[in-house]
Amino acid sequence: MKQYNSWQSYKRLLMFIKPYKMRLVVAVICMALSGASDVVVPWLIKDVIDKVLANKDIYTLNLIVIGILVLFLLRGFFYFGQKYLMSFVGQKIVNDIRETLYRHLQTLSLSYFDKHKTGNIMSNLTNDVTALQTAIAGNLISFVQEAVILVGSLGSMLFLYWKLTLLTLVIVPLVVFTINFFGSRLRRAGHDVQGKMADITSLLEEAISGIRIIRSFNREDFEIRRFMVQNDRNFWALMTTTKLTALLTPFIQFFAAIAVTGIIWYGGMSVIDGEMTAGALIAFLIYAINLANPVRRISEIYGDIQKSLAAADRVFETIDTEPDVKEKPDAIVLPPVKGEVEFNHVSFAYDKDHPALTDFNLKVAPGEVVALVGPSGAGKSTVANLLPRFYDVTGGSLTIDGIDVRDVTFSSLRQQIGLVPQETMLFNATVRENILYGHLDATDEEVVAAAKAANAHDFIRELPGGYEALVGDRGSSLSGGQRQRIAIARAILKNPRILILDEATSALDTESEKIVQAALDRLMEGRTAVVIAHRLSTVRNADNIVVIDHGRIVEEGTHDELLAKDGLYAHLYAVQFNDTTEETASEG
Repeated sequence: MKQYNSWQSYKRLLMFIKPYKMRLVVAVICMALSGASDVVVPWLIKDVIDKVLANKDIYTLNLIVIGILVLFLLRGFFYFGQKYLMSFVGQKIVNDIRETLYRHLQTLSLSYFDKHKTGNIMSNLTNDVTALQTAIAGNLISFVQEAVILVGSLGSMLFLYWKLTLLTLVIVPLVVFTINFFGSRLRRAGHDVQGKMADITSLLEEAISGIRIIRSFNREDFEIRRFMVQNDRNFWALMTTTKLTALLTPFIQFFAAIAVTGIIWYGGMSVIDGEMTAGALIAFLIYAINLANPVRRISEIYGDIQKSLAAADRVFETIDTEPDVKEKPDAIVLPPVKGEVEFNHVSFAYDKDHPALTDFNLKVAPGEVVALVGPSGAGKSTVANLLPRFYDVTGGSLTIDGIDVRDVTFSSLRQQIGLVPQETMLFNATVRENILYGHLDATDEEVVAAAKAANAHDFIRELPGGYEALVGDRGSSLSGGQRQRIAIARAILKNPRILILDEATSALDTESEKIVQAALDRLMEGRTAVVIAHRLSTVRNADNIVVIDHGRIVEEGTHDELLAKDGLYAHLYAVQFNDTTEETASEG
């Protein structure tokens, strides 16, 4: 992992504060007013010495006690404003950083997702970004300062007057009760926060797993909007927790004020009775008052500070990652195409030592159905990945209607290409919403028409809720054939000029395959189609069958022509035919 300079990381984090600088100013004012109480208290203590102790004035003593209680009540209000506003700014910054990171992830090439584990990417967006709030708050200095004050003040109080120190502990039961009272509510609020974070994690997992679908349907902006909704819900759940926490501290501080007033009264009486010197009482009071901030601040975990700096490195490393596949600054909009696709001496490698395609030449005429067949790992899926520019060719050129795909915008290119993959990705939404992913502005009539064309309308009507039925996580409530037909309906609704069918029926049983294949045949009518096939029986009627082996085209022709050549295709077909015959015989 790249190591970043701590100061540079802080400067980058501070750039996110600018939109919220007015709230930050108000929070600083609240801090100043809250801190001013520490300046006022010694003056009240001075009056205790000058007026109460010297003149034995119990009436003034009682007024001072009341004055201190009022002072700490006001301090509680200021502290609430400081705590809430600082947390608001901090959480908003976290929100903005997470959104910036998510937007950047939507621009990264598929190679990034191939190299990084999904869990790490999700942790980067959730745990790492959240930890940055600690780095922004800069708690290290406060932690050291308050720890020294706490230990020193408590030790000095015990040394000065241990009986008076024990008196301050009488308030502990009230503190415990208050913590338990707020604790139950904080736990419930915490569950809500965890639930909202789980929703974000689920959305991220879907988006990352379905990144090819998102890219092929040009739905980056749609996914960003969907993410922003969940992100804001999580933000307000966190603010509810913050509000409870900000209310808890003033209560604790008010109880501490009661203890302080008890110290003043009992200590004052002790001085009057000659049991304690005035100087000792003044010192004791200062130490007691100085305990307030340490008790509050030491509740923060030291480890979060170091973790936040490591999290900053992880977040900025991702943000600084450049996509391998970039859109040219002067990229043109690809006009509506006829569908002529040409691979001209194309070479490609996922890594230098393992070329996937070598001097690959293929021309597909508009409206032609071309099937790509060959052994596993021959390079078939690579051809499909290059067409919508999920990856860029490392040699040669790939053109559509004579225009190099590297010269056009991503959106205009992918808008005219439809993808039906082997592993169908459905989102945890309704059937209607999954079909609408192909064309967000489509009417209900167009959705139904697409479902009918995909042989999906009948089974959709039988679902509880019909088109409004939830399909479950990744379409778990549907069968493989049903999921595939919804994916086909989605592609039909998009109405692309060029189709990529990546082994769309290989995972289906025979009955489902027939239904899905009929829908695919209807989908391919009048379109340029590149079909990656494992079951050779599904491509017998293709206009052209291209046999690929080790990244090269070794045979090309119709089904009958290739069988007559008695080459690799004939061998693969014979193997599958024999396997099918044996399976049929064994079932019989």
